[in-house]
Amino acid sequence: MEGWLLLLKNEYFIEFMTLLCLIGVAIIGFYVSRRLILPLIHRFFKRTQVTWDDLLTDHKVFGRLMLLVPAMVIHFGLPLVPDFYDFLSKTIQIYVYFVIIIILNSALDAFVAIYSTRPLSYKWPLKGWGQLLKMFVTILGGIFIIALILDKSPWGLVSSIGAMTAILMIIFKDTLLSFVASLQIASYNLIRVGDWIEMPSFGVDGDVVDISLHTVKIQNFDKTSVAVPTYKFLDNSFKNWRGMYEANGRRVKRSVLIDQSSITFLDETMLKNLKTVDLLKDYLNRKLEKISEDNQKHAVSPESPLNGRRLTNLGTFRAYVEQYLNRHPQVRKDLTLIVRHLQPDASKGLPLEIYCFINDTRWNQYESIQADIFDHILAAMPFFGLRTYQRNALVDNRV
Repeated sequence: MEGWLLLLKNEYFIEFMTLLCLIGVAIIGFYVSRRLILPLIHRFFKRTQVTWDDLLTDHKVFGRLMLLVPAMVIHFGLPLVPDFYDFLSKTIQIYVYFVIIIILNSALDAFVAIYSTRPLSYKWPLKGWGQLLKMFVTILGGIFIIALILDKSPWGLVSSIGAMTAILMIIFKDTLLSFVASLQIASYNLIRVGDWIEMPSFGVDGDVVDISLHTVKIQNFDKTSVAVPTYKFLDNSFKNWRGMYEANGRRVKRSVLIDQSSITFLDETMLKNLKTVDLLKDYLNRKLEKISEDNQKHAVSPESPLNGRRLTNLGTFRAYVEQYLNRHPQVRKDLTLIVRHLQPDASKGLPLEIYCFINDTRWNQYESIQADIFDHILAAMPFFGLRTYQRNALVDNRV
């Protein structure tokens, strides 16, 4: 009993017990703030009309603010434990710096998430900048913590780190390259989230789903994902299909292969049948009138079709396809529309290329419209006496 009385009269024992009580109060304060105050804050923000405060709670900004409560309790109780003052004071400062780093990183994540809900974020993404700022905050906070432990000025440490710039540049080479690349990508608006890009050297053919400081994540159309280092977009060429969506026109560039042996002059029977086609009536009347005037002017003999000018089935068919595309409701008339011959090839026949733009950029709809157009063109060819070129069939017939 006397030993306990002596112990209770000991100043160091009393101060130690006071410290334990102070730590207990700090733990209770933290528990109360997390269990009572924090749910009230979350409930209040959930009831507001705006959404940015919900993102603050989702990224645990307020939850990490509660980590400061134990530090505040111990800080105000330091006069009660003078023998532990220096040790606790430095420990609390280190703890507060550490918590501030965590809070600022959470706040930056929340800010980027809030910004991402705005339409401007598709044009100017800030995720890479947010990651860079988080790295800067973490490094700067680490310098302050180390300076506090070593009892040195943080700015002195910063100046000494400056002498290690070459080493740091080697360590953070990819980060620096990615930072510069992010600046150029943002400045020139090269890539946005949602863009369809092709980068064959990296097996990329799909939509951009995320742009960060170090990587650009793309989901290919086969549902595989590719993460390409950001700086690689400056070292390698890539195709961005964003202009197609902005113009609301998707290009058709496809050829029909024509058997050259089926190309001939129009005879009277074929001409009579084609005059019944609504899309060709005006064309044929104008063309025949012009040809007749020109042949009369030069006194062309009608004995041979090679004398003077004559209509051909291929030229008439080309005019028909042009009229058909101009009348098609889903072909853009304000963009390039060409029906042309390409260089003939003995193994491919005569390519008749259709070059136009569809007003629906969605993949399924685009392919369906394009297929309908070529279905019609292929079905119309026999009416002009034309055949598609099929090399295997010709070889089989000769054999």
